[in-house]
Amino acid sequence: MLSEPDSMTSASTPEDSWMLGCERHLVRLVPYQTAWAELFQQEAERLRAALGDHVVGIEHVGSTALPGLDAKPILDIVVAVQSMTDESLFEGALAPLAYLHKSDNDMPGRLYFVKRLPNDRSTHHLNVTELGAEWWVEHVAFRDHLLAHPESKAEYLALKRELARRHPTDRRAYGEGKETFIRRILALAAVSEPNS
Repeated sequence: MLSEPDSMTSASTPEDSWMLGCERHLVRLVPYQTAWAELFQQEAERLRAALGDHVVGIEHVGSTALPGLDAKPILDIVVAVQSMTDESLFEGALAPLAYLHKSDNDMPGRLYFVKRLPNDRSTHHLNVTELGAEWWVEHVAFRDHLLAHPESKAEYLALKRELARRHPTDRRAYGEGKETFIRRILALAAVSEPNS
């Protein structure tokens, strides 16, 4: 069962501060909600059931996976599969879960899917890749580094808030503004965890 929000910003209402869903292209950050971990677990079960033996790993990544970090209320999930040779298999398996394949956002070795509410708010961003692929390694390493280094997480929180303030209607500029920080953390993660 989902709990009430841990806290709310003054711009939030009880209905939208803890539910999943963010308007496309907007940057709306809400405080971390403990319900996100439970929602991820429920979605991971659905994904395992839909993809079956193809799945070798499912990880909750992005800011909703980091307690104490403000986030756009969208679950970022990365699924590692045994092989990407039959990409159409994943689109067919994920469609019944309401995932839309956004092929314009695909990258070599990664398929991108989004789930939206009827009001067109995005609730889930799903990346399908092979275990050990760059997309998998970087996203898991970034999350794990921030979990292990509270000072880096605090710095990231401050950066996200500033970028959201400067770019509330430009998700691309918001993302580009985080890129230098992300690259620095990935370099630190590679140094501190050379076997990952």
